[in-house]
Amino acid sequence: MARPRKPLLSRDRIVDAAGALVDAEGLEAVSTRRLAAALGVSGPSLYNHFRTKDEILDAVADSVSARVDLSMFDGGRDWRAALHAWAHSYRDALADHPNIVPVLARGPGRRPAGLRLADAVFGAMTAAGWPPAQATRIGALMRYFILGSAVASFARGFVDDRTAYDPADYPHLGQAHLLAERGREVDEGAFETGLTALLDGLALQYEALKETA
Repeated sequence: MARPRKPLLSRDRIVDAAGALVDAEGLEAVSTRRLAAALGVSGPSLYNHFRTKDEILDAVADSVSARVDLSMFDGGRDWRAALHAWAHSYRDALADHPNIVPVLARGPGRRPAGLRLADAVFGAMTAAGWPPAQATRIGALMRYFILGSAVASFARGFVDDRTAYDPADYPHLGQAHLLAERGREVDEGAFETGLTALLDGLALQYEALKETA
């Protein structure tokens, strides 16, 4: 009986394997040796698809950007409602893959999905009447906020140990040991609070812009 054929090596298989490694162990864990072993191939064969490790990480980052929903910018939705929905979709994608955030934070570069994302936000803001310069700033500040929220958990930064926060030293942290077990609730609430405040501020600027138009 003939042996079963191994799946052909492809960019998608390499990206999937690299993404799994980044999720499990972080960016530094990615190497051609580790990837080749995971894929059951020789290291040099990876170079038929990617020239460098950085190119692989760029592709992993772009695969995450590709999961962000952009449909809210095509449905004639109010700019504020569109930004709100997009921000949550973007954060949801990043929350599943926080270790890749430092690569995304470098900007889209030449990554197709990242560029489509930037194009959609800028296009929607200018279509709503924001001046191009301000639309650029809005895209930037939204990225700062969303990426920053995905880097780490505020709530899980506290330990689940009442004795760690002596009231004599930290009189206002008597309940801080409870934050870790409520991490998702606290972090998602913080994101929504910040997003609402950010959009409220932009709405005030938008109204002022319309009054002077």
